[in-house]
Amino acid sequence: MNNTAAKIVAVPDIAGPGQNVVLDDRALAISEMSERFDVTLRTLRFYEEKGLLNPVRKGARRFYGARDVSRMRVILQAKKIGLTLAEIRRVIKLVESNANRQDQFREIQEICRSQQEILVEQKQMLDEQLAEVENILSDFDELIG
Repeated sequence: MNNTAAKIVAVPDIAGPGQNVVLDDRALAISEMSERFDVTLRTLRFYEEKGLLNPVRKGARRFYGARDVSRMRVILQAKKIGLTLAEIRRVIKLVESNANRQDQFREIQEICRSQQEILVEQKQMLDEQLAEVENILSDFDELIG
């Protein structure tokens, strides 16, 4: 009997659905999509306007398929780490391309590394600003008593 545990690899949402992810083929109404991702209807319409989501329209109603559900996962994680709409578009295009999966992962990893550098710089600036505000507040505490 083999006691070796199988290696499970979790693919980040930003890399698109993993190979073993089962996507529900049932189309979601805009209200269901909103609930599933805890976003407003306005947010979904905004992403549609920007070309990131492409719901099927039946009359005045919008329905989101598996592709839009997958895209929404990517959009939300990319947004969470601070990527711009242009960068999110790039990630979606990359994820949906026919490129080698490892090449996709490497390119997305590079996008994330670039974002990490930006965030580290921003954090350093915020730390400096916070220290300056703390110094000013301390000076006021001494002046006021």
